[in-house]
Amino acid sequence: MITLDELSVAASHTGENALDTVVLAIVDMQGRLQGKRFDARHFVETVAREGAEGCNYLLAVDVEMNTVDGYAMSSWAGGYGDFAMAPDLTTLRLAPWHPATALVLADLTWFDGTPVAASPRYILRRQLDRLAERNLRAFAGTELEFIVYRDSYEEAWSRGYRELTPANQYNVDYSLAGTARVEPLLRRIRKEMAGAGLRPESAKGECNLGQHEIAFRYDEALTCADHHAIYKNAAKEIAAQEGMALTFMAKPNQREGNSCHIHFSLRAADSGRMVFADGHGMSATMRHALAGMLATMREFTLLYAPNVNSYKRYQPGSFAPTAIRWGTDNRTCALRVIGHSPAALRFENRVPGGDVNPYLALAGMAAGALYGIENELPLEEAYPGNAYTDADAPRVPATLREAAELWQGSELARQAFGAEVVGHYANNARVELAAFDAAVTDWELFRGFERL
Repeated sequence: MITLDELSVAASHTGENALDTVVLAIVDMQGRLQGKRFDARHFVETVAREGAEGCNYLLAVDVEMNTVDGYAMSSWAGGYGDFAMAPDLTTLRLAPWHPATALVLADLTWFDGTPVAASPRYILRRQLDRLAERNLRAFAGTELEFIVYRDSYEEAWSRGYRELTPANQYNVDYSLAGTARVEPLLRRIRKEMAGAGLRPESAKGECNLGQHEIAFRYDEALTCADHHAIYKNAAKEIAAQEGMALTFMAKPNQREGNSCHIHFSLRAADSGRMVFADGHGMSATMRHALAGMLATMREFTLLYAPNVNSYKRYQPGSFAPTAIRWGTDNRTCALRVIGHSPAALRFENRVPGGDVNPYLALAGMAAGALYGIENELPLEEAYPGNAYTDADAPRVPATLREAAELWQGSELARQAFGAEVVGHYANNARVELAAFDAAVTDWELFRGFERL
């Protein structure tokens, strides 16, 4: 992390410690970084103080950046004007994977200073402010899996993402020999993320071919989401520089999908005291928060699984949950309570995949926990066995269509996030569903080209 004064000095120098470029980035609906690159001196002299502008369609396009209908805040009728990109200088940092470059995240506002309600960063801030009103601060850590391929992104595109070469040809879950094959890439990602102010903890292999995970230390929820977005963007850029490709798709093939397990806990805002433990196990606050997560899970699933592909993960025996249950160190449940000491007591949301927008997911978790705490919801008993076989459990929505209908019809979502946010992200789901419904898939061709 660097200060604006340090950037100013580095921008005025030449040589080894000079900085000549500043990336100003916002986070879009898909959790991606979008923005501009500025000359470092211009950033220091002007942008740091006055901000910058960007077209407001950045929060109203699909994954392929197509303009689409249905958004109240941005449209052809509205002229696709600008919104303001206000640098959050507390996020200013080096970007070691690019030469002489710094990076800073921006908040989105309209030009009268009003926050852009649909901005993922603001959506999370609102829920954290609601927690603060109850003297609570949220802490989180995300465990983001990805699959590495020996092919470049350009080669993968040219091949239609078929017949790619995974970095490992067998299951390397916890295998040191297997992960050593990819360690030059993993090490570079770890070191350069540390150089950007993140705290890498570990790297390990996973089950799918070429699948790996790099874990970072937990932090306050907004910082955790910032780090997640920066890491995800940087990992792709570093892989591209190495002539390789990696994907965070929730389910890129028929084997195990890419998960993003999110660890969550609360502390007292004034003292930093852990509030999830009471000396005898889970506190009443934790039990209410868990109950609120269970109660809101189906209606908030759109925040945890935002794409058509997200729902392909939810298969029995896949380590992706299908039953909305909680259990103590039980990986078959949607919510897993873990922590071998009172200070480490937390729960893990196992519903999100690698394609999740971390700001929206953490906002959903904060809102769900708050709902349980404010209403003192009772917590059901922990599920002791294989939750995949629990026929009585509420189910994780099976499709994006089901999740979008639950979200749009949710009074809980409107109370927590506001009608504008609910409508905005419901429209995003409609856009994705319309595109998918119009597509002719490989499955249809192989099934029907000759035989039908």
